[in-house]
Amino acid sequence: MRKVHIVHAHPEPRSFCTAMAHEARRLLALRGDDVSFSDLYALDFDPVVRASDFVERADRDYLVYALEQRHALEHNAVAPDIQREVDALMSSDILMLVFPLYWFSVPALIKGWIDRCFLSGALYGGKRIYGRGGMAGKRAVIGVTLGGREHMFGAHAIHGELAGGMLRHLLQGTLGYVGYEVLDPFFAWHVPYCSPSERADTLAHWRDFVETLDAQPSLTMPGLEDYDDVFRPRTQVASR
Repeated sequence: MRKVHIVHAHPEPRSFCTAMAHEARRLLALRGDDVSFSDLYALDFDPVVRASDFVERADRDYLVYALEQRHALEHNAVAPDIQREVDALMSSDILMLVFPLYWFSVPALIKGWIDRCFLSGALYGGKRIYGRGGMAGKRAVIGVTLGGREHMFGAHAIHGELAGGMLRHLLQGTLGYVGYEVLDPFFAWHVPYCSPSERADTLAHWRDFVETLDAQPSLTMPGLEDYDDVFRPRTQVASR
């Protein structure tokens, strides 16, 4: 039995994006997975990093957020809403994020959830990145709804690359950075403007995607074996 944590953010509970999140929850539970689910709007999750995120502080005069995360982790002093999510993250085998694309990026709630819940010392820290990160051995996947058409994204398209460009900060710089094996994303195209039959077809593709997660290919992340102890390319060092 796999443990899956789904994190979802959309302001409209009847949206297609929300339907995707709940359908994933239903299908994964149906196959026997242990599924936890965080609807960030329903939880009224606060996305803003604050000093009050820590019940106990290492330094009350000056806030270095990452250092306070480490201190709070060691002293069980993380705010309850963060601790709930960290517990779900650390116990899950798969993290699934389901959200709409906003301005070539993630919604503020998703970004704030990452800022507050990806704890330094637990998920990453020092040389514990990529293959050595705290989430190594686990997988992450995103399901994204957007208004654009598929032909508008790509190497030579008007908006440029989607997974390898505008969402690289999330796929590599966040999920891959902390050690996740990151699966190829699922994109639901042109959603606000689709006909009901087109939405039904997209939802059917999403169902197939969720039901075959184990067979989905993953993105390539930096191999630490190609870098020295301070992360300089070994080929560069050898040529000196």
